[in-house]
Parts: sequence; structure tokens; C-alpha cells
Amino acid sequence: MKLQELLKNIKPIQIIGDADVEVSGVNIDSRKIKDGHLFVAMKGTQVDGHKFIPKAIELGAKSVLCEDLPEEKAEGVTYIQVESTEDAVGKVATLFYGDPSRKLKLVGVTGTNGKTTIATLLYNMFRKFGHKCGLLSTVCNYIEDEAIPADHTTPDPIELNELLGKMVEAGCEYAFMECSSHAIAQKRIGGLNFTGGIFTNLTRDHLDYHKTFENYRNAKKAFFDGLPKTAFAITNADDKNGMIMVQNTKATIKTYSTRTMADFKAKILECHFGGMYLEIDGREVGVQFIGKFNVSNLLAVYGAAIMLGKKPEDILVVMSTLHSVSGRLEPIQSPDGYTAIVDYAHTPDALENVLNAIHEVLDGKGGHVITVCGAGGNRDKGKRPLMAQEAVKQSDKVIITSDNPRFEEPQDIINDMLAGLNAQQMKKVVSIVDRKEAIRTACMMAQKGDVILVAGKGHENYQDVKGVKHHFDDKEVLRDIFGIPQK
Repeated sequence: MKLQELLKNIKPIQIIGDADVEVSGVNIDSRKIKDGHLFVAMKGTQVDGHKFIPKAIELGAKSVLCEDLPEEKAEGVTYIQVESTEDAVGKVATLFYGDPSRKLKLVGVTGTNGKTTIATLLYNMFRKFGHKCGLLSTVCNYIEDEAIPADHTTPDPIELNELLGKMVEAGCEYAFMECSSHAIAQKRIGGLNFTGGIFTNLTRDHLDYHKTFENYRNAKKAFFDGLPKTAFAITNADDKNGMIMVQNTKATIKTYSTRTMADFKAKILECHFGGMYLEIDGREVGVQFIGKFNVSNLLAVYGAAIMLGKKPEDILVVMSTLHSVSGRLEPIQSPDGYTAIVDYAHTPDALENVLNAIHEVLDGKGGHVITVCGAGGNRDKGKRPLMAQEAVKQSDKVIITSDNPRFEEPQDIINDMLAGLNAQQMKKVVSIVDRKEAIRTACMMAQKGDVILVAGKGHENYQDVKGVKHHFDDKEVLRDIFGIPQK
């Protein structure tokens, strides 16, 4: 593809060299450069890509997209200077991969909690409808049945367009995608064409990156601001930020709620650990999920399927067959008559939601709740005491343990969590650094009818310690303690 074709949607400050040069690939990682590639120099949070321009040219780059022109320019290389490479990279990658998001229906899901569940359920639902689909999620990316492991919630714009290009090649009609606040703020989804967007909720998360709640909210809102008028925007009317998200969007606005007037409504009729019986828009349906927040998630899925042209009764038939996402409120029954629940909850409100869901099921049946949780290292320290408070508030006993300490000392993280508790609250709490021992201790404490919540890791099968990922899977540990076969 000719370089000038790739520059169609951006406004360069200047171009030095031949704009007619052939481009055989686009990359932001200088290590991946091959002959004829365009190298995009990005100013990252850790590293400035401008430093690697010589390396990229050495490996064969014939054109460079940058903000700052190098003093020494190599012969036979074209330099394109732009105001922001972050702004430009998505638009260039989109064109290079043949504008794949316009060749399928792409739906983005944003918010603090529920993104993975909603995107995955939509992917599973539309496959059950007989469509070929792609999924871009924290847990894994899928092109139909083929799994492509995921490192971030949202890949960089080049990986993203490459993945969407492969989905189009595979004949996918739909793609469902988590859009994190980081990805929106860093313009990783720049240049993509969305058929629809879904907003879940907004609570404290990633403030280590965004610095203030307003910045975090505005990052999410920017996604809806950018939707075209042909798209739909589905928002959670039960969240106080729900309407703020869509106040400047050009898209068709729809709302969902379990509490107030909305376009899509639901209420719980019955609830037990195997699932719930719901009424959605006046129709009854049995689902294999528990918790009020999952009712919200299922409503968002229902609303999106309606907006994508499916009939209500067909949606509910498929919905009744869907299962929870791996590591999201996943129950494991012990032979001794108590239930362990593994969940990814790693923010105070996610912990509150999961514990609420457990209490909804236990309502009036007796049974104690024992919570095992920690907090991640090198992340927002402000949420650590709040996590401990939340766990104590709705549990009979709490074991504070290690999560992914990363480059911090596990005990220091535990101390930060314990600092949020008073002497009275501390009576419920023990701290055990070793996560396996903490889970084992919870199982020793549990009696028939009790529930153990093991929170924080969910689907993850590792612990990140000092930059090394060690194998660790909460579900495996529990099955081992229970003496039941591994899945």
C-alpha cells in the first residue's frame, strides 16, 4: 500500500521525502520492524518510541511517523511529522488493514465492572444464533473458536485492526469488545467504527493512571461522544453517571434498569446458588447466574441483542442456556456441604456486589460468609483500606492475603488494607500472606451451609511476584482441598 493512501485521514505538519513509497507493514514496536515497514514513534508512559527510530531504520523501516523529527535523517527514508502519533496511529492502522470495523458490526462495552461478562455473553449468544463472531476481552480474544491470548483489556491500535482484519477474513459478522478507560484515553480505539456502545457502571478504579475520578469518567464518556448517529448507546439508568455518559452522543440512546423506568427492565422472581428466575420486559426466564449486578449485565445483553435486530423471545431462549464467565461468581461445592465461590472482584464495589449476591441467596437460610481477599501491588493504594472495610462489612470472618503483589512486599499491601479497620472490625480478621494457606484456613473454618468467597483473581491462573508469573489458580486449589477432580 502506498504511504500517501495511509495518510488520508490525518493532517501531517510536514512530510520529508517520498510520499509514494510502498508500505509493507505498520508497527509501534521497533523490534518487530521488517523491510518496507512504517514505524510509528509513540511517547509512552514508560518509554519514548522516538529513541528507537535509528533501530527501526536499521531493521528496514522506509517511513517514520513521529512528533519530533530526528536531527539526522537517513537517506531514502520518508519522515511524516504529526502533532500527536497517539491520535494518528489508529487512523493509519485502520486503513492499512482495510478498515475492518466497517465490514462487521462492532459493539464496545465500557464501565468499571461487567465489561468482560457482557462482551463474552453477547459473543456466546450471537454464536448460538448461528452467526460467526469475534471477541476482544481481558480474558482472551476469540476469532470464532480460535483463542488468541490477551495481555491488556484492549490491544494497541495496530494489533486491534489486525485482529479485526482476521475476523473479517474468517467471515465474522459481529465483534464484541471491552473498551477500557486506558484504551479510550490512549486513543487505542481511534479510527474504529462502532455499531453500538454499552455503559455498565462507574466506580473507583485505575485512579493510579487517571489521577481523578472526573478524568476517569471523561475517558469513558469520550467513547460515547465519538459514536456516529447510526449507532446505538445503551446506558445503565441505575448508575448516577449513566445519563452523563450519553448526554453528548449522536447515537440512539436506550436505557436499562432494575429499579426505575427504562427501555429495558427486569426484576428477580426467585434466587438460589444454581441461578435465578427473572422477569425481563414482562416475560419470565430462568438464568444460570446469581446477583443483582448480573441482572444488570443480562439486561445490557438483552438490550444490545434487541438493538441488533433479534426478537425478544429468541433472545430469552438463548439467554437461559448461557453460563457465567470463568472466574465470575463461579460456585464450587464442597463434599462437606458448604459452597466456595471464586470471583474476580478486585475493587471495593465489585466486592460489595459479589457479597450482596451471596447474601441475596443466603437470605434467611442461615450460613456464615467467610471472605478471602487481597489487593494488587503497584496499583491504586487508595482502594486497599476500602477493600478490607467492604469485606468486613458483609462477612462473618475475613482472611486478608496476597493477590498479585508485583514489585511490592505482600505484607506491606496487607498492612495498607488493615489500616482501614478499627479495633472492633479487626476481631473478624486474620491475615495470612500465603494465599494457598489462606484458602485452606477458610475451608477449615467453614461449616455446612456456609459460603467462602475467594476474591480477586477469578480466571487468572498465576500470581505475579517481582515480575515473574507463578502458576496459581484459586479454583484448582479449592478442588484440591475438596478432593474433587480438576476440570
